[in-house]
Amino acid sequence: MFLYLARHAWAGHYGDPNWPDDSERPLTDEGIDRYRRMLEKLSQSGMRPETIATSPYVRCEQTAELISEICGGRVTPLETLALGAELDELVTWTNHHAAEQVCWVGHNPDMPHLAAALLGGDNSAIRFAKGAVAAVKFYDQVEPASGELYWLATAKLLGV
Repeated sequence: MFLYLARHAWAGHYGDPNWPDDSERPLTDEGIDRYRRMLEKLSQSGMRPETIATSPYVRCEQTAELISEICGGRVTPLETLALGAELDELVTWTNHHAAEQVCWVGHNPDMPHLAAALLGGDNSAIRFAKGAVAAVKFYDQVEPASGELYWLATAKLLGV
């Protein structure tokens, strides 16, 4: 199975007085457009999640909806993907769904930490730019330290 880890697309700046509740901060119009172009390339390369788990923060939900629209998949908000994501809960949720392709949409620094734990290096540093998506392959169920990184894509790398 493939597990995609996606950091939310480009949102307004942290601390913007228009969004005193940071969980309500949305994606920018430019961020939506850029992420849409990125997803079109990833979809053409086989990214087709059946289910998408997302942080309940607005910017993550918007990112998940874009993934669903372009790549497919049903979106499910999960509180455990809010800031401070819990790996064990996410692994259990993912294995329960028994899908061939699943996507988690979350935040920094959670996405780099989750990726490192899934690949076997809890203390490793993996850079997740805004909008980055990683594809991690598992040959059976998702388990910490048993994944294989297939790719890590950024908008800059894809030329969007």
